[in-house]
Amino acid sequence: MVHAEFIGREREINRLGRCKKEKHAQLVVVYGRRRVGKTYLVDSFFEDQFAFRMSGAYDQPRNVQLKNFAVEMTAQTGVRCETPKDWTEAFLILRRYLSKQANSEKSVVFLDEMPWMDTAKSGFLSAFEWFWNDWGSKQQQLIFIVCGSATSWMVDHIANNKGGLFNRQTCRLYLEPFSLYETEKYLKMRGMEWSRYEIAQCYMIMGGYPYYLSLLDPERSFSDNIDNLFFRKKAELWDEFEHLYRTLFSNSEPYIKVVEALSRKRDGIGRKELAEQTGLPSNGKLSRILSDLNDSGFIRINDYYGHKKRDCIYQLSDYYTLFYFRYIRDHYGKDPHFWKNMIDNPSRRVWEGLTFEQICKDHMPQIKAKLGIAGVLSEESSWFVKPDEEKGISDGAQIDLLIDRRDQVINLCEIKFSAKEFEIDKSYDASLRNKIDAFVKATGSKKTITLTMITTYGVKQNKYSGMIRSQVTLDDLFRRM
Repeated sequence: MVHAEFIGREREINRLGRCKKEKHAQLVVVYGRRRVGKTYLVDSFFEDQFAFRMSGAYDQPRNVQLKNFAVEMTAQTGVRCETPKDWTEAFLILRRYLSKQANSEKSVVFLDEMPWMDTAKSGFLSAFEWFWNDWGSKQQQLIFIVCGSATSWMVDHIANNKGGLFNRQTCRLYLEPFSLYETEKYLKMRGMEWSRYEIAQCYMIMGGYPYYLSLLDPERSFSDNIDNLFFRKKAELWDEFEHLYRTLFSNSEPYIKVVEALSRKRDGIGRKELAEQTGLPSNGKLSRILSDLNDSGFIRINDYYGHKKRDCIYQLSDYYTLFYFRYIRDHYGKDPHFWKNMIDNPSRRVWEGLTFEQICKDHMPQIKAKLGIAGVLSEESSWFVKPDEEKGISDGAQIDLLIDRRDQVINLCEIKFSAKEFEIDKSYDASLRNKIDAFVKATGSKKTITLTMITTYGVKQNKYSGMIRSQVTLDDLFRRM
């Protein structure tokens, strides 16, 4: 039973509920970025129903993991368990123990941080495959939950396993961060009556990760919280970056090189340029790194309208990582009131504008709902063009977000984050007209073009606002989906 104050995760809770009702064995895979609340979800849903529960230990060898298994088995069964010599023996011990459980109730086993158990030459994965295929999959009352923050490991070795676990999982749950709606609900539950403008700013730093949000102090203002968590000496999140990447990726250095390079080009860069900036060869290893970062939610792979799929652009999309490279790395510990003192700094406004674009891309269902096209198939992309005299394009142009719809309409979306209504002046009006003209000339598109503004508080009505055909505001992004 889930606690009354549990926020979000309705889909995941309903799916776990179905697992409890099934009349055959369940192998449940729960994965997602570290700090997203995977363990909390499983613990809250099953509470005291676990027959056995164990968590892997970070960066510890096989003998330590096996010792921990014996300690947990002893503590949870009340019967002394000697340290098994290998994982095959460990799973045999677990099998014997579960065989003695009453068959009238579900036996729930939870292995948390499973990737950490699979140390070099440990034989863990093959032992688990044997356990599940030989015995576990035949136990009608067994619910076996495997969980891990190393998303790439979970995807490769469990979810997309081509060996002994191929097609064996019965339930696969990928936990995403909270949406703006869920973030607001969570903050209100904790007594923080912040404005949606402040919540959006908070989201730009922490994303929708419950662990980060749980550290916010209801007695402090938004700015005080950010200074307290990130910029005072020995703040709670001062070393989060190193901890985050080192615990997710066994060889974190090339991964950090990639995200650092992407942090310098907020619009994203192509594979060739990325290889040049990082010094990493453009081979299978780089493909693996990019795939891992994408699976873990750190980067976004953007299509460019009119370009081939192989010409995609890689963009850093993890809010905390973006904030780390932009502010924490060079300013931590120097000024305990750094964020409060940055309130009127132009660079902060630029950062907010760029990061608001990320929020919009992470809330496309809300945007489409406001535009009345929730049921219309569409593809989202970015677009830019350089000056081209042959096509009559005198100035280059860039469009933040394109929604290419199946109903032969394209929404050209401009995204602006401001503290008041956004006002279109003569210069910006000319820029918008140039973008539309350049897009039509460069792409030759025959579809209907409609200009959409996505802003915090809407567009101020004046003689230049008439060309805006549709609007989305910050309130619309807080819609429950």
